[in-house]
Parts: sequence; C-alpha cells; structure tokens
Amino acid sequence: MPLKQSTNIPNNEELQATVARLGQEMQGMQETTLRMDQQMTDMKLMLEQLVKTQSNKGPTVDDHSSYGTGGAANPHPRGNFSGNPYVNLEGFGGFDDNRRLGNNHRIHFPRADFPQFDGSNPFVWVSKCVSYFEIFQIPDCYKTHMATLHFLEEALEWYEGFKEDCPNPQWPMLVEEVLDRFQSYNTSNPVGEFKRVQQTGKVLDYIRQFERAKSRLMKETKIRSTVFFIQGFIEGLKEEIRHAVEVLDPISLNQAFYFVRKAELNLEGVDRRNRNWVKPPVYQPTTQPVKTIPFQDKKLLQLPPTKPAVLPPPNFNTMSRDQMRQLGLCFYCGKKYSQGHKCQKRRLLMLEAMEIEEDVSVFDLPVSEDASDHSKTPVIEHGDISMCLPHDQQGSQSLKFKGYIQNKPILALIDSGSTHSFIHPSIISSVQLQTMPATSMIVKTASGSQLISDQKCDGLQFQLQNHNFTGNLRVLEDQGYDIILGMDWIAKMGPMVIDCDKRCVQLTVDGQNILLQVQHEQAEVQLCEANINASQEWGKGHEVIIAHLFLSEEANSSLPQPAKHILPELNEVVQQYTQVFDEPNSLPPIRVLDHSIPLKPETQPINLRPYRFSHFQKLEIEKIIEELLHSGYIRPSSSPFASPILLVRKKDNSWRLCVDYRQLNDITVKNKFPIPIIDDLLDELKGATIFSKIDLKAGYHQIRMHASDIYKTAFRTHLGHYEFTVMPFGLTNAPATFQALMNLIFKPHLRKFILVFFDDIFIYSQSIEDHVKHLAIALQILKDNQLFAKLSKCEIGTNKVEYLGHLISQEGVATDPSKIEAMVNWPIPKSVKQLRGFLGLTDYYRKSIQGYGVIVRPLTELLKKDAFQWSQEASLAFTNLKEAMTKAPVLTLPDFNKPFTIETDASQSGIGAVLMQEKRPLAFFSKGLGIKNQSLSTYEKELLALVSAVQKWRHYLLGCSFVIRTDHISLKHLLEQRINTSMQHKSLSKLLGLNYTIEYKKGSTNLVADALSRRDVEECHNSELCVIPEIIPQWVVEL
Repeated sequence: MPLKQSTNIPNNEELQATVARLGQEMQGMQETTLRMDQQMTDMKLMLEQLVKTQSNKGPTVDDHSSYGTGGAANPHPRGNFSGNPYVNLEGFGGFDDNRRLGNNHRIHFPRADFPQFDGSNPFVWVSKCVSYFEIFQIPDCYKTHMATLHFLEEALEWYEGFKEDCPNPQWPMLVEEVLDRFQSYNTSNPVGEFKRVQQTGKVLDYIRQFERAKSRLMKETKIRSTVFFIQGFIEGLKEEIRHAVEVLDPISLNQAFYFVRKAELNLEGVDRRNRNWVKPPVYQPTTQPVKTIPFQDKKLLQLPPTKPAVLPPPNFNTMSRDQMRQLGLCFYCGKKYSQGHKCQKRRLLMLEAMEIEEDVSVFDLPVSEDASDHSKTPVIEHGDISMCLPHDQQGSQSLKFKGYIQNKPILALIDSGSTHSFIHPSIISSVQLQTMPATSMIVKTASGSQLISDQKCDGLQFQLQNHNFTGNLRVLEDQGYDIILGMDWIAKMGPMVIDCDKRCVQLTVDGQNILLQVQHEQAEVQLCEANINASQEWGKGHEVIIAHLFLSEEANSSLPQPAKHILPELNEVVQQYTQVFDEPNSLPPIRVLDHSIPLKPETQPINLRPYRFSHFQKLEIEKIIEELLHSGYIRPSSSPFASPILLVRKKDNSWRLCVDYRQLNDITVKNKFPIPIIDDLLDELKGATIFSKIDLKAGYHQIRMHASDIYKTAFRTHLGHYEFTVMPFGLTNAPATFQALMNLIFKPHLRKFILVFFDDIFIYSQSIEDHVKHLAIALQILKDNQLFAKLSKCEIGTNKVEYLGHLISQEGVATDPSKIEAMVNWPIPKSVKQLRGFLGLTDYYRKSIQGYGVIVRPLTELLKKDAFQWSQEASLAFTNLKEAMTKAPVLTLPDFNKPFTIETDASQSGIGAVLMQEKRPLAFFSKGLGIKNQSLSTYEKELLALVSAVQKWRHYLLGCSFVIRTDHISLKHLLEQRINTSMQHKSLSKLLGLNYTIEYKKGSTNLVADALSRRDVEECHNSELCVIPEIIPQWVVEL
C-alpha cells in the first residue's frame, strides 16, 4: 500500500528561505561572540596591568576601577585600594598630565576621607566636596553618587524623598537643593552685625568673632574694601588698645591682628607691674661720705628731683556699662557722673624714663653675619622732636611764626624740645633747594613713633617777620610745620628770652636785638562729607571733628540764607547796587499806581468773626504783628470792615500772615489788566545763553494802598483791630496792580532783555558782556523806583535757571523736576475735585508731552456730570500720564528768522501734531476725538488734524512761510481740489492769509505725529463693542 504524502513538508523554496535566515542569525551570533571575546581580552589585559602595577608600584587610583557605573560602590571612600597612606596618581586616566614631574616621578597625596554630611554646615560641606573633586579629578558623572553615598541621618532621610522626584540629579542641582534645604537663614543685617562686633574679652576671642562677621558680610554683600575692614576692626577694640593701634596705622588686617596682640601683651605687662608695685622705702641720708665720680662732660644737665610714683587709676574701659551705671561713672571718661557733667578734654601725655648705662649699644639693626669689619657698621644718630604734630593740634601756646624761603610763605616753629632743626620735603621740592646725604638719624616723636632723616640742607637762608636767618636743617617727613627750629639753631642764636605770657621771643643776632611776636591766626575750617575716612584726613595733618547736624524747623526759619555764587564780573554790578538788596527802612513812596479797592454799588461793609488759633500760632501772630507795626505796614484801625486772618507757611518754613479777603473780593469791581501768557514769555528767549532772575522782597508790600481805601483792608486778631497801609496779600486786584507797575517801569526794555511776571524779573543775554549792561540797567530801575530784592532768592549770571515752573537753558525749555515729582507721587484721585487738581497740574506741561490729549481722554471723561467711576482704563491712563511726564523732552525755543514745520497725523481715536524747527520739537499737540468726529472719513480726520494744528500755532505762523507734512497724500493737492463739502469750505477759510506748503511724508517716517494720534488705538481695537458708522446722504432721507 503506497504511503500517503504529508502536506506539512515544505517545498524547496521555503526550505531555502529558512536556511538563509538561520545562516544570517548564525553570522550575527558569531560577530557578537567575537566582540565579547575582544572585550574579555581587553579586560584581562587591564586586570593584569592593574595587578602588576599594584604589586610593583603600589596602589593607584583609576576613575573606572574606583567608581564603576555598573558595579557596587567602592568600599574604600578614601580613593585607594589598600591601607597605603599615600595615593599614587601615576596612570590615572582623568588626571592632568601637567601634574607629573617626569617619567620616573609621581605626585603623592596624603590619604583623604570624603566629607560626610548630616545636614549641618552645608556651605562648609560643599566647599570640601569641591576641593576633593578638584584634587582627585573626579568626573562630573560620579560627583552626585559619591556625595550622596556619604549622606547621614537627616540629610539621608531628605535625599530618599528627593530622589523620588528627581532620580538622577546633576552635581550643580544637588548643591542648590542642599543649600536651599539645610542652610540656616539669618534675617539680621550683615552690615549691622559686622558693626556690632565689639571686644569684651581677650583679643583672640574678638578676632574670631570679627572673622565670622567679616565672612558673612563678604558672602552676602559686595564689600571687599581692606580699609573698611581695618577701620571696622579697630573701632571694635577696647579704648586703651584702639589708641595704640591707630597710631601704628596698619595697612592690612594681618598687620592689625599682630599690633593688637602686641598691644594686649604690653598692657598685661603693665597691669602685672602695677599689681606688684610696692611703696618705695623712705630715703635715709647716710653719714658716710658719698664718693664722687668725675665726669668728663661738664655740660651734662642735672636731672630734676623725681616725684613719688602714683598708682594709675583703675581702668574703667574693662568694666561693662551696667557696672559703670551701678557705680555712677561716666561711660566716656570714667569720672563720677552727675547732671551737667562734662568730660575732661583728653590730652597727649608722654612719659620717658632715662637710664645711665656703662655700655651704650648701637640701635638694633639687622647686620650680616660676615660683617666683621667695624668700618662697615652704620653710624646712626639719635634725635628727639616734641612737636611733630599738625600745627592745628598744638594749641595756642606754641611759638609759630610766618616767614618766607625764596618768596614762598612758610610756617616755622621754635621748639626747645627738639634736639635738631628740620625742614619738610615739600618745601625742598617747591623752591628747588639743594640737599646732600647725611648720617642717618632716628628721630623719636612725642607720639612714640620713629622717623628717619638721611638728608640735610646746610646754610639755608630764610626770613621770619622780615628778619633774615641762616641754619643747617635736616630733611624730615610727616612733620606738622614747614620748618622746626630746634636746640641746635637756638644755641647758635645766643641768649634767648621767651615771654610765655605775651608769646614773644627776644634774641640777639650780630649784636642786634630782634623781637619775634606770635601772630594770632584764625583757624581754617574745611567741611568734609561724611564718607571721607577720618583717619586718612588725620594722617594728612588735619584735625578731624565729626559732627551731626539736626535740622529744626523753628531754628531753620530764623537762619539767614546765604547768597548764591556770583561771577566776578556780575558781582561788581551787584556791589554797586547794594541798596537794592538792603532791608527797607520806610514805607514805599506814593506812586500813580497805588492800589485801590473799588466796590460795587450798594454794598455793606464786610464784618466777619476771627478764626481760632493754637497757642504757638498765637505767638507767631503776635511776633508778625509786632514786626508789621514796627515797619509801618499796618496801623490800629477803627474801620467798619473786618476780615479774619490766616497763617500760611512759606518755602523757608517761616510764617506769612494773610487775610481772608474772600468776602471783600466778592463785592470788589474786578480789574481786567492783562496777565502775561507764560508760553509767550518763553518764546522770547531764543539765542540767550546767560540768565539772571531777581525776586522782589515781599513784593506786594512795596506798593502803598490808596489813602481812601486803607480802611477796607481792616482785619481782626486776638490782639485787636488793624488795617494795612501797603497792599496786602489776598486782594483780588493785587496781581493786576503789581503787573501794571512792573510793565510801567520796565516798559522800554521788555522783550529786549527783560521779562516780568509779577515779582519775578527775568534778565537774559547772549553774552556775558551784554549781561553786565542789562543787569546794571535792571538794578538801576529798581533803585530809582525804591523797589527792594532779596539776594538769597536771586540767581545771577547762570546758564540754567528755574523760571515759572520750567528749566531755561541754552538748549531750550525743560520741565521742572520738582513739579514732575509732585505729579508722580500724586495718589489715585478719590473724587472729581482731586482729579481736577491732578489734571490742572499736568495740563501746565501739556505742550511738552507727546500725545497728552489722547492719553488723558479717559480721565477727562470722568469729569462729566455723575460720570466719576474709577476703572481699569482710568488707572492705565493715570499711570501712562505719569510715565509720559517723566519722559518729557527738552523743547527748543522758536527762532522767528527760520521756517517752521508742522507734522500732522490722525487715527481712529485722536489727532496729533508737532511743531518743529531744524528737526527739533518746539511744541506738541494732541486731541482725542469724540463720537461725532470718530465717524468722519480718513480724509476728513487728516484734514481736521492739519487745520487744528495750524489754528493752535497760528501766532507762530503769521507773517512767515511754513511747511505742513502729512501722511495722507490726497491733502498734498488740497489747494487744487474741487471743493464739494462744507468741511472743506470751513477748513480753507481758516487757512486763508497763511503762506504754507503741504508736503507728503510716508507714514512710516512720520513717527512723532503718528505716535501722538495713535497712543490708544490698540485699546480701541481690543474693545468688546465696536461701532461701525453708517453715512446716509441727505437726499435719501428726503426721499
């Protein structure tokens, strides 16, 4: 029976495909096996090399063997494989080859444990880790593992939770997280902590406290000044140590630490000697004859008998303040404290003990060991100087005289306590004197310091009070005088008589008696700012007095204000007219323009009760009334009129008495005299480079009241009833009267070099020569009309002056920073009245602000009836207006000999324009559009901007040709277009009589005008409700 063929046997093609696939897999396995064999061979070679190196050369550190990526952590955290105390860095793959000394030399480091971290002192731990990584050249990929391997206790618990959020943190991230988690925050001020460090015990304890405070200060601030740290260290010392260290003037902290330790040892030695002090036995004369010793030197001075020694007073500086308070002692001098106690002035005392020794040794100097020849030993002289201090610290009893060396003024001191005579090196260099080398001399000063003099100047000729002298002087630095004449010079002068009471010296020179008299000189005081280092000034020879100035309003009101600095040329003019700046001693003269008060018909006298005042205000009122009565400005009254008074504080914090004339002003006929427009006054200043401003003294009081109207000015006080004989403040027509008088007397010179706005007289010129003439003319007019000015409030001959709220200079007109500061600090208005006040203040500078009208429109909308509701839009406008005020540019002054240019633009929300000359702005103009004008077409808006700008500055443009630039090209042909609308009729009628040319300017280049009109366009586009205007012709309506 034949076998049945199985259907599962594959055919030849399938079998071949399977064999091919298996062959490929076998080939891949063979390649993998070869690669693994190669890796095993490499590892075997590395292990053999490692074993060989350990057996022959000792253990080494390998970054791959010490801290593998896949194996367990190295159980030897010291960085080596055995107990060998040194680490061999030869063959270390990550180490810099530059650290190797050669092929056969290796650098060995001591064994170092990796720092462990338990959560305390994180800064110290991080610093140690960084040092460890740098020394052993640990790769970045191992730093985090090594650090966290040595976490203990709290740090380990924290890291277990931290790695759940961040499994593999890098080393910088780990450092940041550790410091944020474990650093202890000190909320105290590091500077204040540094300054509070004081010495209370031993010097070493104080140095440790100082170093800790200094370390924190350097970490948390940028203070790195060595002088600052030295001064802070010295100021914290105890007083007895501080004085000793200040004299030595250390230049580094280490030097200061050394000086302080030496000073403490010296004080401890003095204290031990004082404790061991025993009263000396009373001297008993002996009956034995004293053996005399013949002295070769007959000139030896006899020493005065010594006084019994006195125990030093107790050192109060070592006591705490609580102890001193319990004992009732002064904190500063240690004396008994009582009410009215004054500390005794500290003095500089010097105690010098002299001993006679058989062997006098040379001053200790370092000498070479091989210097055996006595001829090589330096010869050193010794000298003393008792007054080597700045001359302003010597008091008034020193013998100092003024003189000359080759016509150079000098200050000389005759000092009997100095063994030699000295001259300062600055005198040598200034008069170019010849010096020669001299034997080195060590000069000991009264303060204990030692100076070296190795130069001399023989045969120096000098003059003292017109008498000629000659002397041999040594050159010495750091002395307080130009010349010090010591005992060597005094001995050559012969007999000398010193009268200490009259402070004169009488001596004989070449048989002629000469008398030198000490001249009394006034000490010169120079004010220094507080940041100047006091010790540095003292080191320069200056006496330093530290003072605190506290300003009192009551005291400040009575202080005389000094006049400002005046140029010499103009000061001569001011000196010629000093009468103008004197205090008036009589009433003003009767003039044509004496002030009168015309009343409305059928009015009754004003009679109001006085206001109540506090006690101190009554004292001020009494003082002011007394002054006004003494000057004749007021007099007692019996008038039926009576108005209450007010006290108003002036800028200098003094008080001005004002009368509340509001009721009287209501029944007064108003004087319509024109008051100058400020912008018109500023337009006259083009080309001026030097300015002066004269402010009249109580200007209103320099005009008399008309005799028939004096009784109407009556006022009441708690002292009685008075009336003014001069024009008072507060009357409605007083500004008009004053301006009329100023215009009358200065009429020939107005707009030429003088401007007048009430009591502010402004003089401007193009050169200093012209200004001298103009200032003299103005002062002469004031003198002729018996008008007085206040010099302290005047500004004479400056190139920048504040006038009418503007800063005037050669560059142009700028806003007054003090006014801008008031606007910036203005609080958010809570009512319409407060908002009007703010807008009134800012409107004063609208000429200088780009886009003022557009910016302020949300605020002006709130002024409408029942519309005040503060919103986010109003807050934004309020903030933008403040910001615009701080960025106001300097506007140039108009020159009417040059053409003007107007650039205009319009947007959906407003129109804007700028007036320019030579590409510099003179004024800005902007205006927000209402709903009606917002519906106009683009052509009509651009035409409205053009016409509005021309109308705004018409007074500049009349009589001259000017250019109008717009970014609407159709307006360029305005004069050639056919007139179809009423708006075109009105616009062209307003432009009649003007000589202008319209030019097209691309919108992208018309930046200023575009910014003025589009300030708030973005806000308009982003509003939720947009109105689409629909224009319906009239004929459609009629149909």
